[in-house]
Amino acid sequence: MMKSFEEFQSFGKDGMEAYAASASAVTKGFQTIAQEAAEFSRKSFEKGTAAIEKATAAGSIDKVFEVQQAFAKESYEAFVAQMTKMNELYVATAKEAYKPFESSFAAFGMKPVGK
Repeated sequence: MMKSFEEFQSFGKDGMEAYAASASAVTKGFQTIAQEAAEFSRKSFEKGTAAIEKATAAGSIDKVFEVQQAFAKESYEAFVAQMTKMNELYVATAKEAYKPFESSFAAFGMKPVGK
């Protein structure tokens, strides 16, 4: 009986340590995601401002449309690339948050989804 209690106590301690490590990984991941989002927003604002300056300096309506189309294409491509990068960051954060619990789940014969 004493061994069972000690095992239970150890399992609880291991669970709390895993939770703390997981919470730390999530916090670190979300900080990275927030920094990435802020940097993307800053760059987008700068590119938008530059496009407006080019459009206002254009000598003809055709040149304005050309500047606008180039800006729209570049913005779309940058957005798609950024969303792909953000998705990768979210997946990496989830994987890091799960790592501390892997051994606990393995003890019960559970496998992560997708493996």
